[in-house]
Parts: sequence; structure tokens; C-alpha cells
Amino acid sequence: MFSKAIVKYVKSLQVKKYRSQHQAFVVEGAKSVLELLQSDFEIQHLFVTESFRQEHAALLHKGFKYDIVTEKDLVAAGTFASNNAALAVASMRKLPHLTLQEKDFVIALDDIRDPGNLGTIIRIADWYGIEHVVCSESCADFYNPKVIAATMGSFTRINVHYVNLTEWLAQYTTKYKIYGASLAGENLHKMKLKPEGILVLGNEANGIRPEVAGQINQLIKIPAFGKAESLNVATATAIIIDNFKRNA
Repeated sequence: MFSKAIVKYVKSLQVKKYRSQHQAFVVEGAKSVLELLQSDFEIQHLFVTESFRQEHAALLHKGFKYDIVTEKDLVAAGTFASNNAALAVASMRKLPHLTLQEKDFVIALDDIRDPGNLGTIIRIADWYGIEHVVCSESCADFYNPKVIAATMGSFTRINVHYVNLTEWLAQYTTKYKIYGASLAGENLHKMKLKPEGILVLGNEANGIRPEVAGQINQLIKIPAFGKAESLNVATATAIIIDNFKRNA
């Protein structure tokens, strides 16, 4: 059973201010916790149900300290409506400054506020083997529980960097192709794309901000064949990256 102090601590980490203060975040559910246990994140606390312990005994016996709790305990402390597996508190990872190398391909996100979209984009990056996602400072917080949940474990493999996006892009405008997703862009189906450079995607409602757009040297778009006005940003990310990768 959780102590009152631990429950209070776990619940405080649902708020960005306290995540930043403690440099810690919460991971919930079987899939995400299993990925966490096999990553290089430092684990502060680990709580598992008896059924999870039995099913993953071999992994847990590799030196992890954990407490047995009930499903009711996990739900009371966490954000999930149901959780019959596990909950962990991990320390945030400190990343070195990102400097692009020749032929790197990264995703840059401008003001993506929806945690589910950010988490899904991180998962998409993982699927396509993209190691770095660069976020403007106004994007959703990578360590938000909803972001972590939406990544389905991919948060352990993708490096997410928060920067002043306009300034960060400015250093690469003459060295790299910087693509921006825009309805005013060139039809990407008619382009010969290589998975190199920077792909910028903008806010769900407003697109890429003008100051960021000023750093982009190639606008691209997904051609529409129906009457929908727009695509979800995570869906658009997957389609665009697939076009970059299909001839790689």
C-alpha cells in the first residue's frame, strides 16, 4: 500500500511546476513501465501488482527495488482510470546540447500543445528511426503523464529537446534543408525527398508561427483528394515522414 507521503508526491508530479522542481516524472501501465525498466532512466520508486510481479519476475529480479500494491492503490495514486500492472517514478534525463551532423534528419515542432499529439509524434519518430525531436518552448511538456502514455514506451528511446525554435533553426538555414508543412507548400508526392535535414510542423490550429516560418527554406504539403479542411498534426507527421523514408 502507498504511504500518504508517496501518494502526495506522485500526485504532485502531475503538475509541471513540481516535475521541474523534483526533476522527476510518473510512468503508468504495463507497457510503459516495462520499457522504462529496460531503459537508462533512473527509477526512484516502483510499485507493481502481484500479477505483474509474477509475469515479469525475471526482469524484476535484475536488481529493481519495488513494492507490491493493489490495482486500487495504483488508480488512486495515478492518472489512469484503470491500472492492473505498475506505476513508477523516474528521474528526468539530462540531454546534451543538440548539434546536427551531416545527413541527420530531425523533427521540429512549433507550439504543439496537445499532449496526445506530442506523444504520438514521439512514437512515430521511434517507428521511423528518428532519434531527435526538437520542440519550441511552448510545446506540451515531454514529461506530462498524457505525453508519456501516448508514446507507448517510445519516450525511452527518443531525445526531446526544448529550444527557442527560431534561434535554433537560424543556425541551420544555410547548411540544411529545412522543410515546413504548409497548405501553401509543394506537393510532396512530386518531390524526390531524402531523409536529411529538419522537418517543421506547426500548431494544431494555427500552423507554423511567422517567425519560425521565416527560417524555413522549403514548404511542402500532403495533397488532398477529398474535402477535409485539415489533418491531425500527428497523422500529418506520419504521412510526411513516410514519404521521406520510402526511398531511403
